[in-house]
Amino acid sequence: MPTLWEKVTSEAKLISLPEAYLRLKSVVERPDYEITEIADAVSTDPALTTRVLKLVNSPYFGLAGRIKTVIRAVSMLGAQQIHDLALTTCVAHAFSGIDPAHLDMRSFWRSSVFSGLAAQQLAKRRGVLDSERLFVAGLLSDIGHLILYQSVPQEIIRADNLAREQQLPPVEVERELLGLDYARVGAVLMRQWQLPDSLIETTEFHPEPLRSRKFFLETSIVHIAVLLSRSWNEDQPFDQGTLQPHPSALDSANVSSDICLEISETVESEVDKLLETLAPLSKAS
Repeated sequence: MPTLWEKVTSEAKLISLPEAYLRLKSVVERPDYEITEIADAVSTDPALTTRVLKLVNSPYFGLAGRIKTVIRAVSMLGAQQIHDLALTTCVAHAFSGIDPAHLDMRSFWRSSVFSGLAAQQLAKRRGVLDSERLFVAGLLSDIGHLILYQSVPQEIIRADNLAREQQLPPVEVERELLGLDYARVGAVLMRQWQLPDSLIETTEFHPEPLRSRKFFLETSIVHIAVLLSRSWNEDQPFDQGTLQPHPSALDSANVSSDICLEISETVESEVDKLLETLAPLSKAS
């Protein structure tokens, strides 16, 4: 009989991203790409094109006039941001079949959007030039839970309930009960998809930022953002108990708890602007 880890990782291998995204990724990774190549890669998949344009035209971006074509979207937002939006929509779509009896997908994406927006705001305050990348890092930091809820729902539900009841960090309870944790599982999937090392590291180590090797600042930012999201989502005080960020992470991000709470208040008003566009993507279509 396979172990729980073998079951989870073998099923993770079955989760793939669409060919259009893989083509887009390969184009963006080249230093000499043309804007038309970006648009062509996305446009080969009509469903992906629709989802990306929905996000581009969401109130979050506040662009003047409706963007009707991918090439126009690229010229307005840049190739990297279009890539990141495409990745976001593809991940949401890949997990659209999770049983709602096991996981409330709207609540999941609500929390994830908050993490993404908080990470982006923390990055901007810290002066990170590509702060938009931190939005993706925060948004996808919990992707491992999607795999677990899809693969071993009863086991992860039990672990999550126990973590809440005993007010313990989720990764600690998951390791004790399951012999694995959501952060490690999420990183495995990202490696399989050959996503950037920075994204893999923030996903794997954000619960314990001191384990970060190359991207400590980015991991620290996601660490804080996820705790802010949990505080907001669970209506628990930030900077207390399991929601207390590591002091080294606060130092690296150059923020205090008070500044974090200010960012949280700012982000609250932005969540629904993206959620209404992203949440429908979590449903089968």
